[in-house]
Amino acid sequence: MSRSGPVAWGRLRHVSAVMWSAAGSLAAWAWLLLCQGWFWRTDVRLPPSREPRAWPSVGVVVPARDEAAVLPSSLPSVLAQDYPGRAEVFLVDDGSTDGTGQLARELARRHGGLPLTVDSPGEPPAGWTGKLWAVRHGIGLARARDPEYLLLTDADIAHAPDSLRRLVAAARGGDFDVVSQMARLRVESSWEKLVVPAFVYFFAQLYPFRRIGRPGSRTAAAAGGCVLLRAETAERARIPDAIRHAVIDDVALARSVKRGGGRVWLGLADGVDSVRPYPRLRDLWRMVSRSAYAQLRHSPLLLAGTVAGLALVYLVPPVAAVAGAATGSAAPAVLGATAWLVMTGTYVPMLRYYRLPPWLAPLLPFTAFLYLLMTVDSAVRHLRGRGAAWKGRTYARPDAVPDEG
Repeated sequence: MSRSGPVAWGRLRHVSAVMWSAAGSLAAWAWLLLCQGWFWRTDVRLPPSREPRAWPSVGVVVPARDEAAVLPSSLPSVLAQDYPGRAEVFLVDDGSTDGTGQLARELARRHGGLPLTVDSPGEPPAGWTGKLWAVRHGIGLARARDPEYLLLTDADIAHAPDSLRRLVAAARGGDFDVVSQMARLRVESSWEKLVVPAFVYFFAQLYPFRRIGRPGSRTAAAAGGCVLLRAETAERARIPDAIRHAVIDDVALARSVKRGGGRVWLGLADGVDSVRPYPRLRDLWRMVSRSAYAQLRHSPLLLAGTVAGLALVYLVPPVAAVAGAATGSAAPAVLGATAWLVMTGTYVPMLRYYRLPPWLAPLLPFTAFLYLLMTVDSAVRHLRGRGAAWKGRTYARPDAVPDEG
């Protein structure tokens, strides 16, 4: 064999590996495009419904920890809800050190609107996340008024004046136990424009919205910033006690409701917006990494599978396209470019929803690489004992906390 033989064989093996990886990626994208609940479509919006003859009462629960910076942009919109029935707001100050509770009272005095109660439950006991401990306290306050529905909304969420009205009408009209809207996140800084739409895109890929609302479907998820929940269902499903240790509490809530036979609807929002800024990459990094490993159930095996899956689906297409073009290998170049094109096309609707230019779509592989690094960093933080850290609290994995029985 000539000296060029081993070199040629090595190149052939390299091209073959790239080609088969590109083919696998294209096959994965074909499956995602056609078989994953049309996840890439953004037309799952709150369905128009006839208004009920008698409007049910609603208790609005707002857990808040150190939210003084965003409350002036969010709380007045909650208090200003144009709701024909009885509604009351319960803001639970979860151990804030920035005057959140006092500011909430001042905003209520200044803006008026729905009645506001501000209270604090104290520090959460072992086994509870701070948010769910605050939600539990807020639900307890609301139940004293015997509401038919509970609206769980985060302190950084601003609502259009008809938001509560439309949520209740949709829940009544569709006979849903949970109606949740994925709030439109802020996309003002360059990093927000690059990272935030992909966050919602990946979420919809994991939990296709169309499947969530389909009768008999096991897919369950909600968006914690805006969850309208039937009070009777919450009591029957023991919410939030049954999910007290959940870091990703919205998905846990939806699963708990579905396990009990309840119906859940989730879609993209119009008129429900997050006002929380994430101007720097490290802010977004912290948001994702604090819960990514919890999403993988703290499993090294799921972590390895996720990293491999992200690489195959998002990183292989551009690598194969560029490598194939550079080496003059048509097959990997065509396969990689086609997979990249399909990826780009499925991302464009989400960019349009966020009113961003479509030229950002081809950059999705770079954004996916950032998410891959964030996920690995989340696992590293857990292994170093920092777990899911948020606003001065660190939460252990669920099986490491005592069970109250």
